[in-house]
Amino acid sequence: MALPVRKSSVEFPPNCPLTECMAMLRGAWAPNVIWYLSGGPRRFGELRHDIPRISARVLSARLRELESRGIVVRRLVDSSPPSAEYDLTELGRELIPAIKSLAAVGTKLKLRAVSC
Repeated sequence: MALPVRKSSVEFPPNCPLTECMAMLRGAWAPNVIWYLSGGPRRFGELRHDIPRISARVLSARLRELESRGIVVRRLVDSSPPSAEYDLTELGRELIPAIKSLAAVGTKLKLRAVSC
C-alpha cells in the first residue's frame, strides 16, 4: 500500500536564498574544508592532515570549486619549493556561523545516538 504524498506547506520561490546558500556548500567535504580554513590560512598538505579521510583528488576539486564560488582564495607563497595557501574570503567567513550551528546539532545527534 502506497503512502499518500504529503505536500510541504513551505514553498521555496525560484532563486530561494536557502537554495543559493546550500549550493555554495555542495560537494562532499566542502563544509569540512571551510571549517578547517576558519582557523586561518592553510596549505594543501595541512588540510590533508586536518581531514585525513579526504583524498588529495577530492580536496583539490573542493578547493577549486570553493575558489570559483568566491568562498576560498588561493595565494602563492614565496618559498622553496613554491607553494600555495588557502584562506576564506569575506563571503566564506560569513558561512562559519551556519556551519558551527550544523556542527552543534551534529554533536547533539551523536550524544543522542550513544545514549540510546
